[in-house]
Amino acid sequence: MMPRLGAKYGITIETISKPRAEYQTDAWFELDLPVAPAVMVEDEIVVEGADVSLDAVEACICRHLGLPCPEET
Repeated sequence: MMPRLGAKYGITIETISKPRAEYQTDAWFELDLPVAPAVMVEDEIVVEGADVSLDAVEACICRHLGLPCPEET
């Protein structure tokens, strides 16, 4: 899902993957990042600790780019 959206909107997608236990450490919480699974666009957390729909991520990307939100599929 993410690579396709990155290509569609010409944006860079960064994926962070760590063992689940690393997301529960004090060091991770000090970074003020969400607990996985999560999706962020810029500094906005789209979802944390749950699955997310393609429509929600795409709508958030569009808001940050100043584009109209696409129709939900």
